[in-house]
Amino acid sequence: MLALGSRLAARGHQVAYETWTRWREHVEAAGMQFVAAPEYPVFPTRSKKLGPYEAVVAATEDTEPQIARFSPDVVVHDILTLAPALAAERLGVAAATLIPHVHPVGAPGLPPYGLGARPPRTPVGRLMWRALDPLVERGLRRGRAELNEARRQLGLASTELLHGGLSRRLCLIASFPQLEYPRRWPRWAQVVGPLMWEPPHGQVRLPDGEEPLVLIAPSTAQDPDHRLLRCALEGLADEPVRVLASANGRPLPDGAAVPANATLVDWVSYSRAMPLADLVVCHAGFGTLARALSLGRPVLAVPHVGDMGENAARLQWSGAGIRLRWRALSPRALRLAVRRALGDPSLAARAGQIAAWSAVHDGPSRAAELIESLAGGQSSSDRCSRTYSISSGDSPRATSTGSP
Repeated sequence: MLALGSRLAARGHQVAYETWTRWREHVEAAGMQFVAAPEYPVFPTRSKKLGPYEAVVAATEDTEPQIARFSPDVVVHDILTLAPALAAERLGVAAATLIPHVHPVGAPGLPPYGLGARPPRTPVGRLMWRALDPLVERGLRRGRAELNEARRQLGLASTELLHGGLSRRLCLIASFPQLEYPRRWPRWAQVVGPLMWEPPHGQVRLPDGEEPLVLIAPSTAQDPDHRLLRCALEGLADEPVRVLASANGRPLPDGAAVPANATLVDWVSYSRAMPLADLVVCHAGFGTLARALSLGRPVLAVPHVGDMGENAARLQWSGAGIRLRWRALSPRALRLAVRRALGDPSLAARAGQIAAWSAVHDGPSRAAELIESLAGGQSSSDRCSRTYSISSGDSPRATSTGSP
């Protein structure tokens, strides 16, 4: 969302950005107006039980006055942040949804999103996945009922849509088409390419030598014990490679050693380090995965939780990387997987093809053009369109988001 808001501001639009205070400096540095987002604990606690859709109702009532004061032409919300979408609907303002990863809506004959399964290759496989469609639909109907109760409390009519949190006017899918399984796309869903942003950061000194460089890029939110990082440092200690690894602000557990062929840093700029790497090893969070592929780097994905398994499956299906399952992770297994990835030139070739597509399909610019069209078909050279863009929180305990 920061990438999109920054691009809209650079194109001459007025942009108000509602998010958490931790991002205020970056929002204002990009020429946007900062608005503090409401934060609610969405999971029940002993002191206050607040369900996801209860939080949506409360956040909508807090967010609506902020939108009304800014009087925008378009509200942009991410897929999990329903409050701005519902507030926009109450105010009669056009809304667009941003999906910052692969498209999560299923299609007949494809495995349900989140399972980390690849598309079927036979008619029998397609029939097997179709057999799960009623079960998936049952869950979606339950989610729709909960959403409709929230809509009722806000004075809005019920929706018949199973994915009621997605805008049917414009849904921006910030993914690569090379990671999207074949399907029939509705007109309102547009794959624009990744929207990437990172805070400013200086250069880092690489390990000495000429051997292939392996970048270890762990998740910033998962794997608190650094299992992936520890396995990489131990497993690659005697390999003919150089290792650059980031601890992401979390120290290694006592007893973990950094071998002579490795450099461990507290934080590293992926946009600076990845172009120098021969292989990126990560948990397959979509931001890290997208950055690597946009720079033509093959990826060894070791998915842990959440959407990581899905992202890793899409990566392997695309041919730009391989997957090592979390339950199989060990120093030896990671060492063998790195050897396999570095020894297969087809992975780098496919990653290079995705990077070539990315070089001529700028995600933020395409997304901005589509939002301008939604605002009335006028670009910034015609008028200064006002766009209100809202980002979801990034803490699992304090967020104004709800299920789509």
